[in-house]
Amino acid sequence: MKIHQKRIVASVLLLLLILLNITSVFAAGNDSYVVLKFRSRGPEVSKLQQALNNKGFSAGSVDGIFGPRTEKAVIAFQKANKIRIDGIAGKQTQSLLYGALASASVSRGTSVSRNSNTTDLYWLSRIIQAEAGAEPYKGKVAVGNVILNRVASNSFPNTIKNVIFEYYKGIPQFSPVADGTIYNTPSEESIQAAKDALNGVKPVGNSTYFFNPDKAEGKWIVNNKTYVARIGEHVFYK
Repeated sequence: MKIHQKRIVASVLLLLLILLNITSVFAAGNDSYVVLKFRSRGPEVSKLQQALNNKGFSAGSVDGIFGPRTEKAVIAFQKANKIRIDGIAGKQTQSLLYGALASASVSRGTSVSRNSNTTDLYWLSRIIQAEAGAEPYKGKVAVGNVILNRVASNSFPNTIKNVIFEYYKGIPQFSPVADGTIYNTPSEESIQAAKDALNGVKPVGNSTYFFNPDKAEGKWIVNNKTYVARIGEHVFYK
């Protein structure tokens, strides 16, 4: 009788262990996406805000507080990606947002997007270094963002190299071409910024112009284009 009881107890314990393991697997899967909404707080909100900012959907300061501006950025992201629009960063929104960023965050030394090549990376990283070597990382990516927007526009040449070396009335469009700094060796950060830009990170959206207002007047740009943002020493227009 006692042996039979021991076997029953052992079976129950084994069943409990199996159920615990199954539960932990599901919990691990669910914990990957904490539902974030208005008034949520914490590091997951900071991660969300940073990701939105990196993709060009302005969530404001990365302060870990899901306020009206973060909600507005989430809605804008949802609209742009044609998913359910509710201002709540649930699993669908986060998987799409972080999945896009994961593909953009290429580790150093690996190949970049299949839509780019070594020549693109070579020249894009050099113009980023020459124009934004002292700028914050976001400002570096933003310069790459502008170059690629020009490539995509019918108003500019259709390759990265040709955009960088474009002349207007005998004057190069980018001063590093005139002073030779375009040929300087880029830093690892500039190379990584070029990779992120090539893979779709767009901190300044559709901007096609930028300049340093402390060094250039930029009168034509100011009078004819729409202000987008200021990052570091550069202002960006579309």
